[in-house]
Amino acid sequence: MSRLRGLLAALRPDLTPLKASRDYRLLYTASAVSLFGSMVTAVAAPLQLKELTGSALAVGLLGAAELVPTVVLGLWGGAIADALDRRRVLLLTEVAALVCSLLLAGNALLPHPTVALVYVAAAGAAGASALQRPSAEAMLARLVPAEQQAAAATLIGLQGTAGMILGPAIGGVLAAASLPAAYLVDVASFAASLALLVRVAPMRVVEGAERVSLGSIAAGLRYALSRRDLLGTYLVDIAAMAFAMPEALFPFLADELHAPGALGLLYSAGAVGSLLVTATGGWMSRVRRQGRAIVLAAAGWGAAIALAGIAPSLWLVLLCLLLAGAADGVSGVFRGAVWNRTVPDALRGRLAGIELLSYTTGPTLGNARAGLMAQLTGIRPAIALGGLLCTAAVTGVTLLLPAIWHTDTDREASPI
Repeated sequence: MSRLRGLLAALRPDLTPLKASRDYRLLYTASAVSLFGSMVTAVAAPLQLKELTGSALAVGLLGAAELVPTVVLGLWGGAIADALDRRRVLLLTEVAALVCSLLLAGNALLPHPTVALVYVAAAGAAGASALQRPSAEAMLARLVPAEQQAAAATLIGLQGTAGMILGPAIGGVLAAASLPAAYLVDVASFAASLALLVRVAPMRVVEGAERVSLGSIAAGLRYALSRRDLLGTYLVDIAAMAFAMPEALFPFLADELHAPGALGLLYSAGAVGSLLVTATGGWMSRVRRQGRAIVLAAAGWGAAIALAGIAPSLWLVLLCLLLAGAADGVSGVFRGAVWNRTVPDALRGRLAGIELLSYTTGPTLGNARAGLMAQLTGIRPAIALGGLLCTAAVTGVTLLLPAIWHTDTDREASPI
């Protein structure tokens, strides 16, 4: 019995960062609350467009409206994070996101809601997030000691997957009952988040920090290119998503499995897998060869997606997607730990901006790849081949940039 208790204790997430740092605890709670509200809106806005237009194209264009400001502002958000008080950036962008949610709620209350306003508010919220995320990520290394970075990254992963499961589930019910109510929940989440963020201590700018400019962005890009291990983490993540992101094919896969009612399960299986691995992620803080963990997890994601493409039954497909989500969760935790332990504080915002671009462009490219390949090969082959291409691409990146395989943050001098 004592051995079992010890095993369970080893699997539990390490809560030390939450216990040790008041500001990290406030930041973590604020981001969890606002994430939940954002996930509610992520369900409500497409539903509203569907009701207003009846057009699948109109709903699909919502993603494009959100992607453009993310790509345009992501690098600027990184430069801003390195030049200004990061806590102040969080407060201003959170206010901007709250205003966008208010616009959506007010529009939904009109007798004849405006379609254009849905796109404008969604793009504005995406832009606010793109400007905010580099500052939020860059704050982590200041608030949590180097030896607790893996534990903090595990907690962030747990928060994200829980939000992606609970937010859409509750948001779907709210939006179906009342779109204004769903948007007002998002407004309330941002208000609660702001109440927490104002209690976080200001974060002094590093002495000699560069002003926000194209030159400072270029300096961040040069640093990223000079770090072969960091470059490897970006490329591995892009390869995994660009070749093996199958979500665009899930509606068609559900039909081929003769289980159209299981579409929601297909979408949520990966998030459940990621949640399970982060909820039992106490072991991750003891992994030292974090570069190898990233490579193996990304290759595992590809292998699991390939198996999902050939699995003969719904339940086996769901199991494969669950395993893929678990592998993706592991990869995300260790990528975050490597970035936060080895990037100089003066450059953390700009590197987070670069990471944001890889994080957002990979899935978009992956869904486009899946759709095009499905036209040529069929649904199941497109999924299976994508997984195999992912594993091959991850292997190729590792051979081209072997520094990622040898990354060991215990041997890196943490430049915090």
